[in-house]
Amino acid sequence: MNLPSPHAPLKIGTRGSPLALAQANETRDRLARAFELPFEAFTIVVIKTTGDRIIDRPLKEIGGKGLFTREIEDAMLSGDIDIAVHSMKDMPTLQPDGLLLDTYLPREDVRDAFIALDGGTLAALPEGSVVGTSSLRRRAQLLHRRPDLRIVEFRGNVQTRLLKLERGVAQATFLAMAGLNRLNMTDVPRTPVTEDDMLPAVAQGAIGIERRSDDARAADMLAAIHDTPTGQRLAAERAFLAALDGSCETPIAGLATLDGDTLTLRGEILRTDGSEALSDAISGPVADGPKLGRALAEGLLSRAATDFFDWKTGT
Repeated sequence: MNLPSPHAPLKIGTRGSPLALAQANETRDRLARAFELPFEAFTIVVIKTTGDRIIDRPLKEIGGKGLFTREIEDAMLSGDIDIAVHSMKDMPTLQPDGLLLDTYLPREDVRDAFIALDGGTLAALPEGSVVGTSSLRRRAQLLHRRPDLRIVEFRGNVQTRLLKLERGVAQATFLAMAGLNRLNMTDVPRTPVTEDDMLPAVAQGAIGIERRSDDARAADMLAAIHDTPTGQRLAAERAFLAALDGSCETPIAGLATLDGDTLTLRGEILRTDGSEALSDAISGPVADGPKLGRALAEGLLSRAATDFFDWKTGT
């Protein structure tokens, strides 16, 4: 294998937020350790995406998840970068022709974190409180449990959302525990939300690495850092999402867990106004993960009314 070097580094593409850079650095560190290479054998290339530039409108109004990946994938197809590091919960279920997403790092904490500057809990929020979130899933789950709350749009990276909280735009918000952990933000008051209270987004807490399908060197290098259990769990979760035609326009939650050779997948779909939630679980052999994901989706869809995902009718 022709390994990268300081004179011909491997170019790692990423968004420019502190969390995205932390994930790119983790990928670089793992590759460097796996092949005993200096950090100088890698270059991190920051690419600003449409989703990063437009932060004053909900994603559902400007194009969905692809807004965080399109420019990065274009750079990879043109050869400007060699691999791309993504937060998997932001990834569409289909990749452009010529690209593969088949490498995952060990998964972090999958739970949501409830953030209130006073350190309080969701249950303790007074009636009518304002909660900020840009996630339709979190919005729907929250309204399903606490219809008395008022939800406001809260786009931006972790630091931006915390700043909005400090400025009083809302009394509380939600972040991913994984992001707070990767940023070592131990000083942020948070209450982890159990999966039973709020099932997380599909692939939450997972980092995926995308490559060109004809790049044999990248394939060989990434195989050395791939985490098989994470890949098995995401295969089921993303098949579930794909069967539901999931995007940032649909409130969908899903989480796969492993117990030996058995995989259990839990899934939930919600009306965008939180007025109805449907959930179920399915178990089977790990190797059948994608099949289980599709079966779970079909079961939930069979119970849902035809207008179930119509966000325009939501609050």
